[in-house]
Amino acid sequence: MQIGIVLPIAESDGPGASRWTTVRDIARHAEARGIDSLWVYDHLMFRTPGEPEDGSLDALTVLTAVAAVTERIRLGTIVLGTGFRSPGITARMAATLDEISDGRVILGLGVGWHEPEYQAFGIPFDHRVGRFEEFLAVALPLLRGERVTFAGQWHQAADAVLLPPPPRPTRLPGHMPILIAAKGDRVLDLVARHADAWNTAWFGLPDERYTQRHADLLRACERVGRDPSTLEVTVGLTIDAASDGVGRPLPPNALPPEADAIARALDAWRDLGVGHVQVDLRPAGAAVIDLLADATALHRGVP
Repeated sequence: MQIGIVLPIAESDGPGASRWTTVRDIARHAEARGIDSLWVYDHLMFRTPGEPEDGSLDALTVLTAVAAVTERIRLGTIVLGTGFRSPGITARMAATLDEISDGRVILGLGVGWHEPEYQAFGIPFDHRVGRFEEFLAVALPLLRGERVTFAGQWHQAADAVLLPPPPRPTRLPGHMPILIAAKGDRVLDLVARHADAWNTAWFGLPDERYTQRHADLLRACERVGRDPSTLEVTVGLTIDAASDGVGRPLPPNALPPEADAIARALDAWRDLGVGHVQVDLRPAGAAVIDLLADATALHRGVP
């Protein structure tokens, strides 16, 4: 099982978290400690009644900078809000990131959920699943190096092509893995049709929420004729190492800052067949990365 961390790119992630130097140092330390992947979420702002406004650095810009200062660690989005950018522009940016990183990208996509940020920036929030389906119809063929002509209700393309072509279909093996975060039958059907990996979050130990969501995924695979063994399952986890309670709300069963407890949780997710976990460290920093690295060694039986 691969183990990654979510990079801190908002002030609510901890002191100085939205500074590039902080993100850079955390990324380098995670790579040095053997963490498998780095992930960024994608929001324009957080505006929740009764809470301070918050925002984050741009996901693709940060990940591109991280690609240039790391060497082997995989780079993922968890997940891009597909309403924020057109499918062609998103594909072009992802292909450029894949070039800079030498094929380390996992492109995570989602329909979006935080309506206030859409309202603030004048982005439509209606028909999100329909818009998402059309987004995939344009972006995914472009990333495979194909020419795309498409006339949808919300997205169009007229003989669109990525030039220079994306590196995966031309000189790197395989294709860029597509991860979709989803719950609900319509989006899960799109996962089963198009994705290499499915994501659900946020958890500590496996619970009834996960059991139900995974059962829904299996039903989607059955509906579209997809062998579920060909779809990687990924799960977002949270470690609560904060002492002051400051920051974004925690899930109800966040893991404690104890290597043994974290290792047991990793064991439990692996035993369920999960292939990759993305760990949100609260707060992110060298000490918590070291804790996760120690727990990973216990989980993998590394002396």
